[in-house]
Amino acid sequence: MKSRRLAFIGAVIGGLLVSGLAVAQQPQFFRIGTGGTAGTYYPIGGLIANAISSPPGSRPCDQGGSCGVPGLIATALSANGSVANVNAIAGGTLESGFSQSDVATWAYSGTGIWTDRAPVEKLRAIANLYPETIHLVASADSGIKSVADLAGKRVSLDEPGSGTLVDARLILEAYGLSEDKVEAHFLKPDQAAERMRDGAMDAFFFVGGFPAGAIAELASQHKITLVPISGDEATAITGKYTFFAPNTVPAGTYEGVDGDVTTLSVGAQWITSADQPEELIYEITKALWNKNTRKLLDSGHQKGRQITPETALDGVGIPLHPGAEKFYREAGLKTD
Repeated sequence: MKSRRLAFIGAVIGGLLVSGLAVAQQPQFFRIGTGGTAGTYYPIGGLIANAISSPPGSRPCDQGGSCGVPGLIATALSANGSVANVNAIAGGTLESGFSQSDVATWAYSGTGIWTDRAPVEKLRAIANLYPETIHLVASADSGIKSVADLAGKRVSLDEPGSGTLVDARLILEAYGLSEDKVEAHFLKPDQAAERMRDGAMDAFFFVGGFPAGAIAELASQHKITLVPISGDEATAITGKYTFFAPNTVPAGTYEGVDGDVTTLSVGAQWITSADQPEELIYEITKALWNKNTRKLLDSGHQKGRQITPETALDGVGIPLHPGAEKFYREAGLKTD
């Protein structure tokens, strides 16, 4: 009887150990909301998701395996962009996402385009990533050489929920235009590019790192002009909205665009919610700046080379997540 009781107790203990091991091996999922598949957010999101993931059963980092967060499975999801990602994070349907610095700042503070909405007070930053260039692409046949030339033209401002739409409206306003003074369309960049190839679109806005896939593909099939956003109007924009900065698209970035083009940029930032666990975001931030991640970013996309720890806090207008802040303090990148 005693031996049977001991066997039973041993079986129970063994079962608890196995159960505990099973729980320890349960994967944890972490979503990153990006943008359309033809933009820059999506491929960068994929690189970062791969870098921070280390599914259960993966080889350890020091044995040639993933250097991500143990047990974490991160995925990059195609989404409508900055505004949509902020809303999804606020609503709890995304753990994190990418946003333009202007949109994140407005959402957190309840200013700008968020004036008539409740501020997203739990919005937190993980890192500033890279500058997002404002592209204004025009068909070479349209005769559009400046923003002012958009008057009366067929212009896509990007889809609702995108940061591009927000910035396009600000730029039109600065040049004395509005949606009413152009034939406004609200399409993703790849859809707008397809319309332009078919002769049904004169110009479209896109905010993202260059080279943007949709624009590069379009330029290889159709003669385009990259319209400068410069002059007194651009100076007024950067003076009023400090999250904008002058930017230049180098000659040759897109086929047929043979000279440097002056424009503006905003920062692309990785944001999350204060509700996400401190230790999780700490480990994610640590994995983001691991030396193995550096290799992935440098080889995976041209904009990946601009994602550096030295610029991780540039232009961040919302509070850091405590987990991210803990990492930056330990790394000596944040001292105040």
